Amino acid sequence: MLKKIIITLYVITALFLMGFTPQNNQNNSQEEPTEMTWEVLANISKSMRVMANYSNTIKESLHGKKIKISGYVIPIDSKSYVLSKNMYSHCFFCSTNAGIETIMGIQFKNKPPRLKTDTFITLEGTFFYNDKNKDGWTFYVQNAVITNKK
Repeated sequence: MLKKIIITLYVITALFLMGFTPQNNQNNSQEEPTEMTWEVLANISKSMRVMANYSNTIKESLHGKKIKISGYVIPIDSKSYVLSKNMYSHCFFCSTNAGIETIMGIQFKNKPPRLKTDTFITLEGTFFYNDKNKDGWTFYVQNAVITNKK
């Protein structure tokens, strides 16, 4: 009799605790964005100079992945912007210490908002590595959405 009571209590306790087990939501197909840093882009840029076919490695590991990155806004014209590691006075266009790894083109998911120069923002979007169009940016954030603005 004592054995049946212990087994029953064990089963009830197990069922009770299973109610607190986190469930995997299989309907949630959105992936968490990878935190992209400017140091990663600098390493990519240095590696591109060393290995001619590094672009294939970039495409396989980062291209098309959802990322999150922060930086300063630099307007290019009335409708397009870039995200920069540095403020405008130290940016890719103005400084001798900056290179392609310090700037990313932004392609917003919706209509681009009006942003002032040097506004610090965090973007989430899809990383795009451009090795085809020599007139475009080397790195892009496509379908970009601003998640934080200072």
